[in-house]
Amino acid sequence: MTSLKRSLEADPFASNIASKVFVRSTKSGKVQKITRELYLRQDIPCSSRLCMSCLKNAPQDASGNVSPFVLSEKPAGTKTFPAGHYLVPDTNALLNAMDLFEQSSGFYDVIILQTVLEELRNRSLPLYNRLIGLTKSEDKRFYVFFNEFRLETYVVREKGETINDRNDRAVRTAVQWYGRHLENVSRSSEWTKGYPTIVMLSDDRDNLRKAKAANLSACSLKDYVSGLEDATRLLDMISVSQREHESRTSAAEQLYPEYFSMSKMMTGIRAGTLHQGSFNVSPYNYLEGSVRVPTFDKSLLILGRENSNRAVQDDVVVVEILPKAQWKAPSTKIIEEETLNKNENADTDEAESESVVTEQERRALQEEVKRVHGKNIEGRPQPTARVVGIIKRNWRQYVGHVDSSSSSKVKQSRRQQTVFLIPMDKRVPKIRLRTRQVGELIGKRVLVTIDSWDLDSRYPVGHFVRSLGGLETKEAETEALLLEYDVQYRPFPKGVLDCLPREGHDWRVPSNMSDRGWMGRRDLRDKLICSIDPVGCQDIDDALHARSLPNGNFEVGVHIADVSHFVKPNNAMDTEASIRGTTVYLVDKRIDMLPMLLGTDLCSLKPHVERYAFSTIWEITPDAEVVSSTFTKSVIRSREAFSYEQAQLRIDDKAQMDELTQGMRTLLMISKRLRQKRMDAGALNLASPEVRVQTESETSDPVDVKTKELLDTNSLVEEFMLLANNSVAGKIYQSFPQTALLRRHAPPPRTNFEELTNQLKVKRDMELRTESSKALADSLDRCVDRKEPFFNTLVRIMATRCMMSAEYFCSGTQSYPEFRHYGLASEIYTHFTSPIRRYADLVAHRQLAAAIGYEELDVSLHSKGKLEGVCKNINVRHRNAQMAGRASIEYYVGQALKGRVIDEEGFVMKVFSNGFVVFVPRFGIEGVIRLAELATPVPESVFNAEEYVLEVSGSINVKIELFEKVVVRISDTKEESTGKRKIKLELVRR
Repeated sequence: MTSLKRSLEADPFASNIASKVFVRSTKSGKVQKITRELYLRQDIPCSSRLCMSCLKNAPQDASGNVSPFVLSEKPAGTKTFPAGHYLVPDTNALLNAMDLFEQSSGFYDVIILQTVLEELRNRSLPLYNRLIGLTKSEDKRFYVFFNEFRLETYVVREKGETINDRNDRAVRTAVQWYGRHLENVSRSSEWTKGYPTIVMLSDDRDNLRKAKAANLSACSLKDYVSGLEDATRLLDMISVSQREHESRTSAAEQLYPEYFSMSKMMTGIRAGTLHQGSFNVSPYNYLEGSVRVPTFDKSLLILGRENSNRAVQDDVVVVEILPKAQWKAPSTKIIEEETLNKNENADTDEAESESVVTEQERRALQEEVKRVHGKNIEGRPQPTARVVGIIKRNWRQYVGHVDSSSSSKVKQSRRQQTVFLIPMDKRVPKIRLRTRQVGELIGKRVLVTIDSWDLDSRYPVGHFVRSLGGLETKEAETEALLLEYDVQYRPFPKGVLDCLPREGHDWRVPSNMSDRGWMGRRDLRDKLICSIDPVGCQDIDDALHARSLPNGNFEVGVHIADVSHFVKPNNAMDTEASIRGTTVYLVDKRIDMLPMLLGTDLCSLKPHVERYAFSTIWEITPDAEVVSSTFTKSVIRSREAFSYEQAQLRIDDKAQMDELTQGMRTLLMISKRLRQKRMDAGALNLASPEVRVQTESETSDPVDVKTKELLDTNSLVEEFMLLANNSVAGKIYQSFPQTALLRRHAPPPRTNFEELTNQLKVKRDMELRTESSKALADSLDRCVDRKEPFFNTLVRIMATRCMMSAEYFCSGTQSYPEFRHYGLASEIYTHFTSPIRRYADLVAHRQLAAAIGYEELDVSLHSKGKLEGVCKNINVRHRNAQMAGRASIEYYVGQALKGRVIDEEGFVMKVFSNGFVVFVPRFGIEGVIRLAELATPVPESVFNAEEYVLEVSGSINVKIELFEKVVVRISDTKEESTGKRKIKLELVRR
């Protein structure tokens, strides 16, 4: 039998061939051995503009062009490297100091090795994405060198060598090759100033030692940064956690329990003795966390610092349930870290601390333990657990301000000080920072990163990234909230803008209907189409029309901006849109998903101009029954762009009898019947506090706050958008049952409503039924107080908070019954109607276009794995956009009320043993009124958890009950703990 194995004798090029062997386990538990051949080349260029040798031999594309070389012919010099230098960081350097490489004051001409890039992707996907962004920046000049495919730089793993050691050796080999290569080139050319030094950057001591032993130029991050002009600021950005940990003695006291090993955690999870979930901290009590796990209907409580064991908000943790004797009830007390641990010394050596729990925290916890457990849901003990390990750290960059009480009184000192950063998010613990810039940072919004949280440190340790500006300045506070919610707000890069039509604002729908742009499109320019949107809307996604048919039915059309015509799959603009996921609407600005040329002009369905659209057209009976549905690409010409108010006035004006107005009245009539059918099917009519901030037109300064009024025209648009989304969902699922991008809303666990159900029963003798969405909707309708009309809205707001979040998903990942949208009472649903501002809708457009045979579906949208990744990202982006919008409103409401004192009606939403929460409908705000703020000295109180009553006596006598109406005095104050201007509520009367 002839062997098929390649031999060196048979293949003269075999020396250029290497093999990589991988062993992996399959889902069925089998082990697979995978061998991949690598074809090693010698034409991968160094990309230095000084090197003519590589330029001559560089590979060409299909057009015969060579990719532009990246590394400068005049790289920056320093005292140590006067002839200029190129940097080669190892993975360790990028993991510890990515913020440094993003600075504009240094770190140019950087060679990113393929080895490092792949290792970084495996270690941290967010950092990998940031690095990819740097490689696309023309200014920073970051070049990816494929050292694993170049013959001279490929390294074979030696017997007994770890993967990490092999990768470090690959970095040193590439550094050595670059140095020799440029030296050889300089000898054969007319260079007179010498060649750039190749400098390896690493914080790995062993790697540095071996590099210097091989006579390579190598520096630690600290040593390299110390030689730069902006050293004082840049040194603050280097992670000090590793050096701190190494400098501590082995006798340092262990404040937290050690984490279980990964194998022990995985074994426990499989056995059901350990549980995995996301860690959440109570917004009212920083010592109380919770973890929702699939095994139980209710979240597991995590009480105290020791049990939370260094977990930070949103970390994926593994927990162990504590013995039943240690189960406790959820806290009924407001406990804030800044109040309890004020004036802590950040410079105190953690090893000197007696315990992870301060005396104040211990007393607060003891008071909770002593509380008598009642028989109602408020006081019943719940399973508690402790964190035994971290599966994934979801640390991000955090915004906050430096606690001035933790810094030295000598503010101008340039010596390094340790201070506390107080994050804006109260659920995140204080962060210890080492900085030489305390004087400049006091009173500023500061961006930091957490580096580590060791078991001998009470608080996490981080490093300074940059200052955003002064506290309470509009620019700094706006950027702070964008960073807090990870909104991608940087300008669109050149690669994205290059994808736009070259005609710019002069682009027009082709006048010749034989043009390719008209292929497969219906001409709907004769239809009386209009759009109805909020005042000032520029990115008009949707428009509608309706007309009577001879058979007594109606033709109704929803026309959606054809964004997919301009944004092609997998180009730079599509990639950017998929990362951003959604447009973010703030009070004073809009952070677009797509460049403005598309969003507010070429795609926007503006009136009196022809636009490409994707149309859904139905025949509908007068009883709102859909007879037939048609989907088509089209060309439309909108007749008018109405605001909701303008459309309502037009419909209500009986003197208006033109065809466009009659069509709008038809739409309104059908929409009311569609809505009634949804309600009859069990759709929920929930509520959320919505206000509109009026701003001064030129400065965007807030001048007033108004409650949003919903008109019939709001509902008109909503009903037809829902109908379109439902219709499209059915069509794309029919065509792509495994890969349709849909949206589901899971029914909430019954335990989510236990508290609200009990509150309504105890306080109002009302029953809240939750066995189905229909039962919930009907019982919410019955929660009416004839004396207080707002009570029903208050209950609906509280019910909304008991719901699960709706989410995008790929149809092949769920069974059909799980597709259901609980809130809309719809069997199948997607988002199709807003492709200018939502990436999910753009994907649905592409799938629908393929479903009707307009074009082939891109191969990426046939991949279930790829779509799962898209869904995961846009779910996060969608939630972040919502929270950023709410935070913007909260900030501007505070600014609008700055310096004003107003008495307003409010309603008690939650009662604690030392305070209560009041919701103020007029401003859509809620705030905590603490017992200590009612009077001086602090009054006595008795909290009845069963009846939701707080009786206060002593310096003031008052009785606070859940749901009752109160009058509060609203003023503004600067919150000491977060540095944010907040609304302050004071009880005036009940």
